[in-house]
Amino acid sequence: MGLIRSHVLVCAGTGCVSSGCKMMQEAMQQALERHGLSSEIKVVETGCFGFCKEGPIVMVYPEGTFYCQVKPEDVEELVSEHLLKGRIVERLLYKEPVSERAISLFNDIGFYQKQQRVALRNCGKINPESIEEYIARDGYQALAKAVTQMTPTQVIEMVSESGLRGRGGGGFPAGRKWEFARVAQGDIKYVVCNADEGDPGAFMDRSILEGDPHSVVEAMAIAGYAIGAKQGYVYVRAEYPIAVERLSIAIKQARELGLLGKNIFGSGFDFDLGIRLGAGAFVCGEETALLTSIEGHRGTPRPRPPYPAVKGLWGKPTLINNVETFANIPVIILHGPAKFKSIGTDTSPGTKVFALAGNINNTGLVEVPMGTTLREIVYDIGGGIPGGKAFKACQTGGPSGGCLPAELLDTPVDYDSLTAAGSMMGSGGLIVMDEDNCMVDVARFFLEFTQDESCGKCVPCREGTKRMLEILERITNGEGVAGDIELLEELAEVISRTSLCGLGQTAPNPVLATLKFFRDEYEAHIYEKRCPAGVCQALLSYAIVAEKCKGCGLCKKVCPVDAISGDLRQPHTIDKDKCIKCGACVAKCPFKAISR
Repeated sequence: MGLIRSHVLVCAGTGCVSSGCKMMQEAMQQALERHGLSSEIKVVETGCFGFCKEGPIVMVYPEGTFYCQVKPEDVEELVSEHLLKGRIVERLLYKEPVSERAISLFNDIGFYQKQQRVALRNCGKINPESIEEYIARDGYQALAKAVTQMTPTQVIEMVSESGLRGRGGGGFPAGRKWEFARVAQGDIKYVVCNADEGDPGAFMDRSILEGDPHSVVEAMAIAGYAIGAKQGYVYVRAEYPIAVERLSIAIKQARELGLLGKNIFGSGFDFDLGIRLGAGAFVCGEETALLTSIEGHRGTPRPRPPYPAVKGLWGKPTLINNVETFANIPVIILHGPAKFKSIGTDTSPGTKVFALAGNINNTGLVEVPMGTTLREIVYDIGGGIPGGKAFKACQTGGPSGGCLPAELLDTPVDYDSLTAAGSMMGSGGLIVMDEDNCMVDVARFFLEFTQDESCGKCVPCREGTKRMLEILERITNGEGVAGDIELLEELAEVISRTSLCGLGQTAPNPVLATLKFFRDEYEAHIYEKRCPAGVCQALLSYAIVAEKCKGCGLCKKVCPVDAISGDLRQPHTIDKDKCIKCGACVAKCPFKAISR
């Protein structure tokens, strides 16, 4: 191969793979061969760029041109125009949601401008299946520094000084957890990575494992050195096949180069990694349930104390951190804690990765400095709400978190501020809701999820969440009665105080948050038998507003049960006894003449 003049980076994260990037990549290679460019242009398969909505994504370097939604049929034009003649293909560029302005350089796209990538530093920039590319970006230098120049105590002191807090949801200081595991008595110790990411809409850990698996391998080896462990396990859900495959390749490559195994860097330190697959149980994201699953048992939580740092995997001292937490470790060790602490806030240093989803223009994976406000994430990075609709709420922290309303949009995203506002950081899911969302139905959805995922070991979670769900279902079905709100609050308090693990203790949070900020919607459902957002079908009552109706007959044509009648150019009417509340007429009416 001759001198490479351009690199074409193709996103091969799960989102882009599902959008057809593999076929597009194959078409790219064939087009380069047809034009005689295969010796001077290299196509590189990378991890997630983050902008999932715009996939498949192609980046052309050295220019840094960002192409989105590239299909196999677009490749010939991209190669013949840009790669052969140097002409940018404007129709494949990203266009801003409101202005429709085309942008060629990814650094100029609003989605990226307020981001700062630390945990995601290599995602979308290297081939995740190439250890050489990871090493070229300072990979494994932090491990070398730790095991050859530092004592285990010095490593932990550096992690402590950085202020890094666990990114799995609880926000516990990482250095303190590492110190607990280091001083725990035991001839055998373990390091475990929690990659059992189960929150609806969350894909932060998956993207790191897919795009930069070596960062986790390196960090776990550093942790093993720090606490005195020789074996580590990555517990990852089996629904992440690409992540599992790339992590397996990374571990194999690290062993081949002596970066895992015996006598790493000639230091006398031994450490190896294994992978354990989870079966998709949400409760296994709780650390004691995860350990039980690794041991080969059904994943159910254990009472704490003793905590895993004292008595964990197979009864031995065990350090558990999640993927994102580990991904920050090499940066801290290599560049020092001061640089890490310069990002974020005093009590929440560093950055946080969020999976931005829901009713928002720019869905995807974002990483922002702690202290960035929800407003900046939703409007500057997320591009606002589609169709110009009003922002209503955002759910942070997944099923364990809470819904924050529009008046709290200026809340800084950090552990303490979110908790004070009535929500929590969680692992990083951030779901945006607009004016058309019913908050009672949102609470029902999240509680249905946690109730279904309850392991059933303790009565408060097993039975309490079931009773709460039954009440919410009655309310959304138009059967709510006076006292339901008070009963929900009473049950929530008991479940929160008495459940065995974090899943049960936080299960009522979405209900409590929606009651706090959207109590009027509950009252409308119960006392007025009305769903203000028009979502709960049992509470809908369709009627045609005569003053708005033009008599076009479109609603009449789409009604599946002939419930609409009326003459042409005359106001129509709906027979409520026949109406099945399917909503077809509302969707079809161009004059918005149908009320619910």
